[in-house]
Amino acid sequence: MEAESHRATYRATVSYDGSAYRGFQIQADGPTVQGELERALRRLTQAPVRVSGAGRTDAGVHAWGQVISFVTGWRHGAEALERGMNALLPEDIAVRELTPVEERFHARFSARRRTYRYWVYHAQVGLPLLRRYACAAPQRLDVAAMEQAAQYLVGSHDMAAFGRAPSGMNTVRTVERAAWRPRMAPPWTGAAADLWEFEIAANAFLRGMVRRVVGTLLRVGSGELTVDGFREVIASRDPAKSGVPAPACGLCLWCVEYGDSA
Repeated sequence: MEAESHRATYRATVSYDGSAYRGFQIQADGPTVQGELERALRRLTQAPVRVSGAGRTDAGVHAWGQVISFVTGWRHGAEALERGMNALLPEDIAVRELTPVEERFHARFSARRRTYRYWVYHAQVGLPLLRRYACAAPQRLDVAAMEQAAQYLVGSHDMAAFGRAPSGMNTVRTVERAAWRPRMAPPWTGAAADLWEFEIAANAFLRGMVRRVVGTLLRVGSGELTVDGFREVIASRDPAKSGVPAPACGLCLWCVEYGDSA
């Protein structure tokens, strides 16, 4: 059992395939990543442990570098705690790194920058081995126009057109990087494909923001919306003017960054 006098705060980097989950945050109507992490910790420590995540990824969204924090009275060291968690977690969730941190550290509120990546592909035929991790574009995209439009995201802007604030009314976010780049399709897809990666880094994100941004940029790539039209969508602050959210399967929380003291 945990000993109250030996409780410590831990930080862990977690990767997961989000296909089978209702999202990161605990839900009443289905499995979640947070729920699996807390279940593993409870079995390991024989006490309830509340996990906080840096990003509340939606149903079907993946993560390479989700960061969590939690407090526990575990007495056997970080290495044994990491091993024990991985032994108890389902195979689509893994703890990549775990370390004790200062008591004031919080995975969400201590974060300074979050980076997401989104993958889009175009191929002559469907690629079943890629469909869980990338969005299929029905036509070739004007990626140069999408890249040009994405630059309007950089800086501090009111992003109300792309999402809702998780709390309060502030919808201003500071985007530090937004760029498209080509990627090689994995050989196990079994076919040639144009694969593109969109990377966006910001101090924080609105709920649903990245998928709506990508969905709107895909309208630019298909010729449905001009580059200047994309800038007008941002200025409108109107969600009705943005594109339909891109599918969750293509989105991955890539990394979360903190200050040196974290």
